[in-house]
Amino acid sequence: MLEVSDLTVGFPSDDGLVQAVRGVSYGLRAGEVLGIVGESGSGKSVTSLAVMGLLPGNAKVSGSVRFRGKELLGAPESELNTVRGRSVAMIFQDPMTSLNPVYSVGYQIAEAVRAHHNVSKAAALDRAAELLDTVRIPNPRQRLENYPHEMSGGMRQRVVIAIAMANDPDVIIADEPTTALDVTVQAQIMDALQLAQQETGAAMVLITHDLGVIAGQADRVMVMYAGKLVEVGTAEDVFYTPRMPYTFGLLGSLPRLDRPSERLTPIEGSPPSVVNMPPGCPFTPRCPLAVAICDEVEPDLEITTGPGHLAACHRSDALVGASPGDVFETEVVDTEALAHFVNEDEGKA
Repeated sequence: MLEVSDLTVGFPSDDGLVQAVRGVSYGLRAGEVLGIVGESGSGKSVTSLAVMGLLPGNAKVSGSVRFRGKELLGAPESELNTVRGRSVAMIFQDPMTSLNPVYSVGYQIAEAVRAHHNVSKAAALDRAAELLDTVRIPNPRQRLENYPHEMSGGMRQRVVIAIAMANDPDVIIADEPTTALDVTVQAQIMDALQLAQQETGAAMVLITHDLGVIAGQADRVMVMYAGKLVEVGTAEDVFYTPRMPYTFGLLGSLPRLDRPSERLTPIEGSPPSVVNMPPGCPFTPRCPLAVAICDEVEPDLEITTGPGHLAACHRSDALVGASPGDVFETEVVDTEALAHFVNEDEGKA
């Protein structure tokens, strides 16, 4: 349904070209939920903004984005407007800035309907009330007259989801839809997203920095770091048999209710600058398993446990059977486990 091939996005700056996205490729099947995870600045949102054709004019974009076989990159604005909002909808991460503060939520939902369908204002408002009811906003008919500031953050996000659902899209891109919401409201928003997918039958790209958010939602997961995919696989592959140290770090920093006393294992350091990146794996300065080749050659995505599970790591074979604590807290690993991660040729972990 949606095919992204070798997508590259750069932004000129005084220090050089900011390589925000570096050769990202993926496909999205009908009805599938694809999770994209990574730290802030890893290129998740820029990738999806490029798909929607919403990047600023100074962005340097190359590659291919095809929706149902139709090329979107470089397409005229008039053609993109027939796709955006109708066939491909996007839920932005900040509902307060996504909604216009001077218009009622009913007007804004109805506007999304009338942009793609020749219906009366009354019919569009009826559809808006129906959508608010679908995303579980109480008293939907009365709520049509509310302005964004009269609603809570969670309710505003539901309105944005309703706008995305308005035209029964084929693809919904949700860009960190639970940002700045408390845990209880996060769960409600994820339920609303799941309901939106069921109601529209849409495939979904779910972008987040939190693996816990997509644990029960995604069919496949892509992990991004420094603008590039570093691991791709089914949710089971990524959660139970990861093959990239960065993925271990994300999992290790995730609290688990079934292990309340277990220490979290944060990733030390900060993501690298994506301006004039040096050779080698960008995760090397933060990786406890790095060896000499990691400083010299950036690894490509390669098949690990099966055809659909790929990882970009020179040490992926050494991670078989490991846990986040094994990788990022080697001082507490027993001698036999530590020996498993020692490179005999280089003589260091």
